[in-house]
Amino acid sequence: MRMTMFTKVGAAAAAANNDEGGAKESPIVSFKSGSTYKVGVKSINDVAEYYGYGMYGKVNTFVPKNPPERNAKGYVQKNPSVWDKAADLLYKDADAAKDSGAGEDDVKAITSEAYLYRGKKRYLRAFFDLTSGKDIVVDLSPRQEQTVKSTIEDNVDDLDAIAFKLTKKGSGTNAVVSLSAIVKMERDLTEDERANFAKIGEAPFDMDSFETCLYVADEEEQIKNLVIAGFDIARLGLSIGAQPSTQSTAQPAANTPSDADAPSAEPKLNF
Repeated sequence: MRMTMFTKVGAAAAAANNDEGGAKESPIVSFKSGSTYKVGVKSINDVAEYYGYGMYGKVNTFVPKNPPERNAKGYVQKNPSVWDKAADLLYKDADAAKDSGAGEDDVKAITSEAYLYRGKKRYLRAFFDLTSGKDIVVDLSPRQEQTVKSTIEDNVDDLDAIAFKLTKKGSGTNAVVSLSAIVKMERDLTEDERANFAKIGEAPFDMDSFETCLYVADEEEQIKNLVIAGFDIARLGLSIGAQPSTQSTAQPAANTPSDADAPSAEPKLNF
């Protein structure tokens, strides 16, 4: 299992918050506001942490083909992507502006722009969908993952006996993700859903399938997307051979993270 795009997987990812998959079918599903899934949880450790790059409304979230190395706090230590380099250059601009006597608002405008180019921590969390009888994966912000993980932790000894309802409500900074136990399974689950729940222990979640859930961009595409995002790549000594299009080369996503911890663009979903 390659997993180089993830900073933490499994037990390490579950503890963290206190190639494009080929022909393999991706388990990721749309998880926009209004979504509801009846699910089972195979393991609290069916989770992966990653850092996504993008800009809302311009460039859909991607992970670099050769991701940077980060320290325990998530700061890039080696092999920065061109997006990391763009962010660093803008932070240096902010420092220079501050040193030259620029006002606080002017400096903040530069640092806010720099932040848009940084990788944002996200989580992929796997569940067993009781309606389809298949494993599914949803993309979560750190805040959402903490909420979901807390519920799983509270019921970790009874995951083979408790089904859950996974929901997302609201929009923007008011979006709320919740995972709540289904107390009366005989009443609130259909016969087929109960039959699927009985199969939850038959096979563990395939951790390799996490790799099919994200859009992977090589450096050439990252550079093109920098141009689309509005960054002057000549400042990094870079150029591209043709005029970029006005749209991101990443395909539109069906999932739109929308809370305060959401990345600057939605992840690509490999349906």
